[in-house]
Amino acid sequence: MTNHPGHERTDHGAHGAHEAHGGARPGGLSVSESGYTLELDSTILTAGARSITFRVIGPDGRAVTEFRSEHDKELHFIAVRRDTTGFQHVHPVRDEKGTWSVELTLEPGDWRFFADIHPADHDGALTLGIDAAVAGTYDPRPLPEVTGTARVGAYTVALDGELLPGEPSGLTLTVSRDGRPVTDLQPYLAAYGHLVALRVGDLGYLHVHPEGAPGDGATAPGPEIAFVAVAPTAGTYRLYLDFQHDGVVRTAEFTVRTSTAAPDPDGGSPAASGHGSHHHGHHAHH
Repeated sequence: MTNHPGHERTDHGAHGAHEAHGGARPGGLSVSESGYTLELDSTILTAGARSITFRVIGPDGRAVTEFRSEHDKELHFIAVRRDTTGFQHVHPVRDEKGTWSVELTLEPGDWRFFADIHPADHDGALTLGIDAAVAGTYDPRPLPEVTGTARVGAYTVALDGELLPGEPSGLTLTVSRDGRPVTDLQPYLAAYGHLVALRVGDLGYLHVHPEGAPGDGATAPGPEIAFVAVAPTAGTYRLYLDFQHDGVVRTAEFTVRTSTAAPDPDGGSPAASGHGSHHHGHHAHH
């Protein structure tokens, strides 16, 4: 998914942030766009595991009930705390009246929620964003340092490539477990990897997908997952890679700074950094 109005998508092989953004501003910075508005039932929430409910209100003032499926789902919901921790990519359930519900695990603090959608009556995909406050003592975490790998339990994910402002750049993520390459990644949302990028400072949202698709006869199930991404501006970004192996979706997290230098011909990745965190099990199968 991406979030640029008017962007029509066909297959995964055509996906890339350069098609959706082209260096334009990222999505998710507004609660309302092109006549569609994200409406939470409550923007003040309690901490812990809890269910939230929301609607997407259309140009006619009514809750939208018709969406085009994008990457196996009508709506993708991203929750992240403003300090970039607590990332969750979940898939809410919609009732016939257009109310969505989903369970999140929330720590105290200021959160940003994103709804990535393609309303059936709209000519492209949208990403709407809204703030929510979770009551309690807020202990913000510092931004993780820049390194080249993320660790998620027994898994290590290496990020290779430079993120360049305003132009397409290749990023390759290589997955290994206990030091051995993982060559049997499982499709998750019709891809071997699912990448969300957020701009540090305003959480501007980029949603990109790998080149190729499972079953296309050319894309291997690991260990490498190749993406094309465009940073709309220079700066620092947080990257969150969801990948599925042995029936569990895990999330590897990276901090990336844009570079104006040409990519290292030896394959170095001075722009990439990261640490990982386990994906909560109940997020994987909504």
